[in-house]
Amino acid sequence: MGKQKIVGFGDPVLRTAARPVRVFHKKLHSLLDSMWEVLDAKDNGAALAAPQISVLKKIVVIDYQDEKLELINPEICACEGEQTDYESCLSFPSYIGLVPRFEQVTVNFQTRTGAPKKIRRSGPMSRCLQHEIDHLNGILFVDRMVEEQLMHQETKETIDLKSVLEMVNGEGNPEAYRKLQPAVAGTRK
Repeated sequence: MGKQKIVGFGDPVLRTAARPVRVFHKKLHSLLDSMWEVLDAKDNGAALAAPQISVLKKIVVIDYQDEKLELINPEICACEGEQTDYESCLSFPSYIGLVPRFEQVTVNFQTRTGAPKKIRRSGPMSRCLQHEIDHLNGILFVDRMVEEQLMHQETKETIDLKSVLEMVNGEGNPEAYRKLQPAVAGTRK
């Protein structure tokens, strides 16, 4: 498949709903292998959704909390409880935001061979699953944040989220978007 790169915030592909996978063949396996390579190259990456590498297919790979998962066509079929914590995203490198999620989710999905499976996870893994499934529907963690600020993980500097979102849409405060751009520029193709 060639070397894939993670698309950064502002790329319209991140706002586009992915299509279900219908054919389970070598091309899909190659795409999954390529996604693992991209994720493995990121020291701080826990998961990757196919739209983050400009592939609009419902595919997620997760390497988090000593568990490796490949999820094709994942759907949340049950959820319960609530949790709120900080999230980050490979498409928003170095920035975090406070996001409410379900405490526990049950997810139906298919394996790389098309076999149906169901898993139930809670806590941080539940959060990870919800974050990645959101990517498949064109939803970003910033859409679910409870605060109006993104925070840089290292410097703790904050950026007004509304200004950043408006700049992506061609209006708003260019200074906030410029602060985010150096981090995002490193992820673009």
